[in-house]
Amino acid sequence: MKNNIALQGRRAIVTGASRGMGKAIAQRLLESGAVVTIWALEDDALPAARKELSALGTLHARAVDVSDNDAVVAATAAAVRDMGGIDILVNSAGISGPHVPAWEYPVADWRRVMQVNLDGAFYCCRAVVPHMKQAGYGRIVNVASVAGKEGSPLIGAYSAAKGGMIALTKTMAKELALSGVLVNAIAPGPTRTDMFANTPPEQMKAMLSRCPMQRLMEPEEVAASVAWLVSDDCSFTTGAVHDLTGGRSTY
Repeated sequence: MKNNIALQGRRAIVTGASRGMGKAIAQRLLESGAVVTIWALEDDALPAARKELSALGTLHARAVDVSDNDAVVAATAAAVRDMGGIDILVNSAGISGPHVPAWEYPVADWRRVMQVNLDGAFYCCRAVVPHMKQAGYGRIVNVASVAGKEGSPLIGAYSAAKGGMIALTKTMAKELALSGVLVNAIAPGPTRTDMFANTPPEQMKAMLSRCPMQRLMEPEEVAASVAWLVSDDCSFTTGAVHDLTGGRSTY
């Protein structure tokens, strides 16, 4: 049974929302009464997500590459027109990159992971925060990773980018503390999404061995945590990193 999270009248942008965590988050926000705009790359998953999620509430969907600042600026302006404002931003867009040692990491792949995961979150915050500040209200959640706190072997770019997201979260939270805009992050462990579908079996086994619950997290469990963080009930929590690791993170 899902707890009721009151988001009626709130207007949200969720990036990377055509699949996985982003889609589950968009679904939970719609079910909670929010008007939602989803951003994702243009592929077969976007129209499928639009069709499925539209049945749950008022949804807008736009093809956006968050690593392109100009595209983010244009999409933000469109979201303001469509929804009348922006109260919530969830930066969920991300890619994992290849699984290789850091000293062998291809430079082009390193740059692309940084551009999507870290630069994309920065561009989205940069475009959306002025609207939230003007309104005197906002909730931002950056979807980081436990890899950004611990460092994970063979995914150095992903770990570094997610660590950067955590630092960006803490910095912006301090800068916006008196504005009514709260900025938090979540740090999920391995989750049952397409991103982990191609993880080598030996690496997946090693990851699960570190989780006391001995299982992958479900995207819906991520969405449940995000729903509270973007609600009015989250009123004195900012700059926090919420671990979602099944007991792996105990510090």
